[in-house]
Amino acid sequence: MKIKILVVDDEKELRDVVVKYMEQEGFKVLTAKDGVSAVKLFHDEQPDLIILDLMLPDISGEKVCTVIRQSYGTPVIMLTSKSSEDDRIKGLNLGADDYIVKPFSPKELVMRTKSILRRTGLKNTNLPYVDTSGIVIDEDAYLVRKKGVEIELTPIEFKILATMSKNPGRTYTREQLIVYALGYEYEGMNRTIDSHIKNLRHKIEKNPAQPEYIRTVFGVGYKYRERA
Repeated sequence: MKIKILVVDDEKELRDVVVKYMEQEGFKVLTAKDGVSAVKLFHDEQPDLIILDLMLPDISGEKVCTVIRQSYGTPVIMLTSKSSEDDRIKGLNLGADDYIVKPFSPKELVMRTKSILRRTGLKNTNLPYVDTSGIVIDEDAYLVRKKGVEIELTPIEFKILATMSKNPGRTYTREQLIVYALGYEYEGMNRTIDSHIKNLRHKIEKNPAQPEYIRTVFGVGYKYRERA
């Protein structure tokens, strides 16, 4: 089955160019020209990735991203004419996986799309993740089970675990975990991740002192164990 990409932009010429390049790479491409139709199309079609313009004629791209992020972890690439560092940080804090400033190279957009899809395993990120040793992380139900037993996590602990489990073996810095999983300003707060990781280990590990699932990469950050 082809990977589905939703392109949301009010400029028809830009949509047509992106569709052309994406279809040449074998993707199935859906398009929307405003935020309301984008949200409806997203819920109807469940695309694997969204390319989202921030300046839309009805509701903003930021609002579309926020609505989607309330329930799903589908990757989002934001398109914008705003290039300041504050704007990029704001976009990432809203839950965007990447941020591209207009005008941009369609080839670069394709490259970044492929890179994100590789990281997410070329599938929807809201589906339950089942570990070979019995860990189930279900974002739709917002729950975690280990060998059939539900584990109670705080919302922050759940978001950190869900983020890491989508990319087993990938090392996340503390700053990345805050931006990707928590979505708030992280200046001066990156060490709070250590406390959340410690609590997670006490809840999901057999021996928190010798973790099997959430592993420390010394001097860098943390990673979720690779699938067997």
